[in-house]
Amino acid sequence: MKTVRNALTAFAAAALLATALVPAGAAEFEVKMLNKGEKGAMVFEPEIVRAAPGDTVKFVPTDKGHNAESVEGMYPDGATPFKGVLNKEITVTFDKEGVYGIRCKPHYGLGMVMLVEVGSPVNAEAAKAAKAPKKAKIKFEELFAELDNQ
Repeated sequence: MKTVRNALTAFAAAALLATALVPAGAAEFEVKMLNKGEKGAMVFEPEIVRAAPGDTVKFVPTDKGHNAESVEGMYPDGATPFKGVLNKEITVTFDKEGVYGIRCKPHYGLGMVMLVEVGSPVNAEAAKAAKAPKKAKIKFEELFAELDNQ
């Protein structure tokens, strides 16, 4: 009996700890990094994720040769930039409201970028003004236009 009670107490404590670490209602999104996808070569799918503060995005290198990392100047003040390792999955929790530009470093010049919008896009104008290689800049402009139209 004592063993069962101890096990139940440990289980309850673990459940409370897990609840404290994950915000209520937090969602997890999965983004694939692909050599070829619905919209062409060297893409993230989906290209836009709309999340709430506390949600996570798991970046999966479905094809080899990719990583996911934040783009300088394309994340809100106070947000922590991140840099994934080539060919490794990375899960990022987005706590600050705003727009986050994400790139695959090896294919940045080819326009392999995406956006994560968390809550209100408070830094959209600054993110739109950030420097990027030509193809990436064009892709970001398309993605921002899509955000603006919804």
